[in-house]
Amino acid sequence: MIIVTGGAGFIGSAFVAKLNAMNISDILIVDELGTSDKWKNILGKKFQDYLHKKDFLEKLLANKFSKVDAVIHMGANSSTTEKDVEHLMENNYRYTRRLAEWSVKKKVRFIYASSGATYGSGEKGFSDDDAVTRELVPLNAYGYSKQIFDLWALQHSVIKKIAGIKFFNVFGPNEYHKGEMKSLICKAYYQIQNHGEIRLFKSYNPEYADGEFVRDFVYIKDCNEVLWWLLNKPAVNGIFNLGTGKARSWNDLAKAIFAALELKPNIEYIDMPEDIRKAYQYYTKAATEKLRAAGCTHEFQSLEDSVKDYVQQYLHPTLRYL
Repeated sequence: MIIVTGGAGFIGSAFVAKLNAMNISDILIVDELGTSDKWKNILGKKFQDYLHKKDFLEKLLANKFSKVDAVIHMGANSSTTEKDVEHLMENNYRYTRRLAEWSVKKKVRFIYASSGATYGSGEKGFSDDDAVTRELVPLNAYGYSKQIFDLWALQHSVIKKIAGIKFFNVFGPNEYHKGEMKSLICKAYYQIQNHGEIRLFKSYNPEYADGEFVRDFVYIKDCNEVLWWLLNKPAVNGIFNLGTGKARSWNDLAKAIFAALELKPNIEYIDMPEDIRKAYQYYTKAATEKLRAAGCTHEFQSLEDSVKDYVQQYLHPTLRYL
């Protein structure tokens, strides 16, 4: 059995779709559905059972599962604006630590989600080398809740027995329930439908013009391929970046969305909310050498091709799921 925590969320449900595509259905989905539309992400998926995250942890620690082949831990509060730090520490750090300790003890493959948010302003660069990881200073509590587990895993040498993924700016189908945490592609598609334009933040950094600050945008389908590779390479452990290794501007992204819809670009620059200006990342680009050195040869799609696939196959003209 493969356990996927956050299995009804964005990345988790997309990976369940990948497992199904590989004829795997012996899956336990763990999540906290609440009143959101996350349940739609698993509609039509093939899996054996669903458990609330609290019930699952109790059963796991009580050794109620007879055969577990892997734990794919994608569950977390991924809001970069979350203010309840104790919740983040419990949900993102302590919960992950309990799962990792159990997996290592039982010799079960454990793959978990870290985040590109751990890199903060990028002043230390974007290398996933362990020495760099120890020096990182995240800009928000979410990033810190991810960083502290990475540090714990390094300090106790657990990282030699598990695999961590630092996701950069992931976008694609199944993110629809994420509200303000959805990708610009998803939000901008509806801006175009409703207003005929895309709204981007103005720059508050003199080094960057409006819309010219950059991100490493990575498509969910590419993430699936890397996760599948890792699942089948149990000897490959450590913390790895998951990004394309290419930095593209928000303007590039906006133009790709318009191109996918065969429309002329129409971009409006708006004020950035004051509460995020000091913690805003103006530049991210994943270093991919460590992942390549580990043997991953997957070739990432271009931004334009990824956006075109997402918009035309999943957003337009009606919403579809992976």
